[in-house]
Amino acid sequence: MRILTVSDEESSYYYDHYVPGRLEGFDLILSCGDLRREYLEFLSTLAGCPVVYVRGNHDDRLENAPPEGCLCAEDKIVVCHGLRILGLGGSHRYRPGKNMYTEAQMRRRIARLRLQLWRHQGFDILLTHAPARHINDLENLPHRGFQCFVDLLDRYAPRYFIHGHIHLNYGPGLPRRTERGPTSIINAYRHYVLETS
Repeated sequence: MRILTVSDEESSYYYDHYVPGRLEGFDLILSCGDLRREYLEFLSTLAGCPVVYVRGNHDDRLENAPPEGCLCAEDKIVVCHGLRILGLGGSHRYRPGKNMYTEAQMRRRIARLRLQLWRHQGFDILLTHAPARHINDLENLPHRGFQCFVDLLDRYAPRYFIHGHIHLNYGPGLPRRTERGPTSIINAYRHYVLETS
């Protein structure tokens, strides 16, 4: 399976400098947030595959005007091509905003998913905007990861954890891909192509 992951900044390769056919061959597109509605609709239309997204901390407008042809995975498990995708958008609360949460608020969101997690027997992909605490995050509050995401990884051991929010140009040495036990952790900033069996 070929998966395109996107987040935070529109990729000129797949948008401004798009060449017909460039989005063919993808089975799934996963968006980690902070991307315009029009961009997601463009990807959905031209790729012809499911686009599953969560909202970023700057995506307040998407709640009332969601991108057409895309599947919102906020606070639920979406199944595409047999992959169970658990979506939890937003970042740490550092100012007022609909898609910002304290650690306690994010934990409550996860607690409300207990029945879905039991029914689906876990999940294959954790799709978030923010990273997990001490895994690809930064120390300042706006870019700090959530500890409860670490707890989800340790308990359910998904195949992939895909997040955004940490732009790779924020500093030297920020990783695109890391591993934690059986989980591959991917920073989807701009775009990243994931090949999986």
